[in-house]
Amino acid sequence: MKVTVKLETFEGPLDLLLHLIDQAEVDIYDIPIKDITDQYMEYLGAMQELELEVTSEFLVMAATLLSIKSKMLLPKPPVLDLEFDDYMQDEDYDPRAELVAKLIEYRKYKAIAEHLRDKESERSLIYTREPEDLTPYTPVKPENPVEGLHVADLVRAFRKALRRMESRSSVARIRKDEISVKDRMFQVVDLLARERGPVFFSRLLEQEASKDSIVVTFLALLELMKVKKITCYQHKLFDDIVIQAREDGAANGFWADEISY
Repeated sequence: MKVTVKLETFEGPLDLLLHLIDQAEVDIYDIPIKDITDQYMEYLGAMQELELEVTSEFLVMAATLLSIKSKMLLPKPPVLDLEFDDYMQDEDYDPRAELVAKLIEYRKYKAIAEHLRDKESERSLIYTREPEDLTPYTPVKPENPVEGLHVADLVRAFRKALRRMESRSSVARIRKDEISVKDRMFQVVDLLARERGPVFFSRLLEQEASKDSIVVTFLALLELMKVKKITCYQHKLFDDIVIQAREDGAANGFWADEISY
């Protein structure tokens, strides 16, 4: 049958001493050091019997209590009349004074910690909501389209509209410039001859090239590749096409005569 014994845990030796003092209901300024030391040693013995780890802090406090207990039990040595006051013994000296000061300070900080813990517990019961953007709920004031305009501005706009209507009555003929694949092939070859090196496909197109211009340029490149005048390649997928003239294709005949579109 397995038996489990649970000991109350303490945060340190001072916490254990305060517990023993409060349990004995004695004055902290007049600690019965003998009884407290015996109870403290019993607690350490119980921890060792249960094979619990005893930290060095508890052992140091046990040694301190035993030292104070021995000083309390030993008779006080006689007072010697020395020449210097620094070596005179104080008759009111209490070996427990330093320990009492530590216990009082520890009790103060422990009370503060318990107060903060209570505040934390109270605060944990309050739930807050994350801030939201309330801009969509803000009423939007419609803008006045004619705000800041005067009668003179309206008259000026009216005159401008009349001039625009007059210009619409004029008729103009627009002729679309067309270029053949054959002419485009000559342009590509001339550009490669001037550059004396490879040219990007984007260089052959204008900034606002039309769809027809792009198609004609692409067909011209295909024809030039067919007659082995140029070589086209890419450094990587979807990269700009690099166009380079072939040296072995310069001696071919007048290849453009076969292109009629």
